[in-house]
Order: sequence, then structure tokens, then C-alpha cells
Amino acid sequence: MGEESIYNLLPSVRQPEAKNPRYKSVFNSAVKEEYKSHKTASKTMGPAKVPLNEPAAYLTKRSKEPVLPEKSQFVRPNADHKKPSVPLRNEKPVMGLKSNKNFIHTNAVENIMSVSKKPQPKYVDTPGGATNNLDDSGLVPKYIKKDNYGTVPKYLETRKKQMAEHQKNYEQYIQQRLERGALNQITADERRATLEGLKKNWEELHLQYQGLSVVTDTAPKKARKERMEAEMKQLEKDIDTIEKHKIIYVTDNF
Repeated sequence: MGEESIYNLLPSVRQPEAKNPRYKSVFNSAVKEEYKSHKTASKTMGPAKVPLNEPAAYLTKRSKEPVLPEKSQFVRPNADHKKPSVPLRNEKPVMGLKSNKNFIHTNAVENIMSVSKKPQPKYVDTPGGATNNLDDSGLVPKYIKKDNYGTVPKYLETRKKQMAEHQKNYEQYIQQRLERGALNQITADERRATLEGLKKNWEELHLQYQGLSVVTDTAPKKARKERMEAEMKQLEKDIDTIEKHKIIYVTDNF
């Protein structure tokens, strides 16, 4: 039994289940045409009309048996590459063949001149002694040994050039507006005084906000609280904007 819930009191509209599109073969039309062609072959009044044989061409005995090809001599496919025959019992192998090669000396020289094979580096990561390849584990510093290690990527250089070009265009635009007299740059003292005034206003407003009643049971209390929160939020936004930007321009129509 399901648990009682207030959501079960409201009638719920049952959504119809979405059905997948019906499968349709790409060979549907070809199969239909083939079926119709075979179906209409015997669609006549009675048996199908086929040409009859001549009276002289009657069916004879063993006339429908398969005809075998003519008999020919069997030839093996590898008849030209025969193995040497087995030696006879009275044939003797060639004896007395000797080599002047000193196999001991040759093996010693080859071992001395050969380069010793370095074992593949591995690491053990389980108490049971399971080993894994060390080169593919990420523990070997391969990246710092690359030729291009430490170089600035091309996309960062391109990005740096674009930012420098945008900054240059922005400075030219500001310079043109300054020459026209449309913008005025505030000094560092004015910026500091503005910032201090905004912070002082925020502190006074915050002090008044702390003195509000905790219970906002009337409309005027609620409206006053919302108004003070909006003013404090706007002051915080202005303070953050001035602190982020060291250089500030002000228009004459501001």
C-alpha cells in the first residue's frame, strides 16, 4: 500500500505512453513487386498454359540423369615439386665433412660485442606482487623532456596579440573622446573620496537595517526592509565596480 500524501488528493492526468515508430523495411516495395510477379504467373482459368513437346520428343529412359564428364587422367597439382626420394639401403651418406669454425670462440666474441638488453621498467602496486608497465603509468616525467616544453603555445600568443590590439583601440577611442571633451577622468583623490563615501553610506544604512524589527507583520515594515536591502545591494555593487577599475571616466551628462 502506498503512503498517504496530499499530492494524491488531486486528480492526475495520465499521459499516454509514447510509442516508437513502426518499423518499415527498406525492401518493402521490392518484395511486393516480386510477390506480385510470382503470384500472377498462375492466375489463369485452369493450369498454366505451357508449350507442349513434339510427339517425336517423348521422354526416354535415363534422359534426366546428369551427364558425367569424359574420363581423363588424374594429375596432382604439385606434381612438378616432388620431394626427394628415400635413399636406398645400399647408399651411404657423405662422411668426413669438417668445419674449421671455433664455435666457442665465436660465441664468446658475439656475447662480448653484443649490447646488454635492458629490463623493462615496472612497478608493483599490490601486496601480491602484481607488476605493471612503468612508462604507461604516468609516474615517469615524459612531458618535461619534450622539445617544446616551456614554450608558450601559439594560441596564447595569438590571444595576447588580440587583447593588446583591443586595448590599443580602446585607448584610442578614449583619447578621442577626451579630446572632444565628452569624458573626464576623475583623479585618485576623487576616486578615494567617492569610495569612502559609499562605504560610509553603506555602514549607516546597515546600522539602520540592524535596528529593524525581526517580525515584519505589516506592509510598511516589509516595504521598508525591502527598500533598505535594495539600497545596500546597490551600494555594494557600486563599491565593487570602483574597486575593480583604477581609471574611471565620467561624462558631462552624467
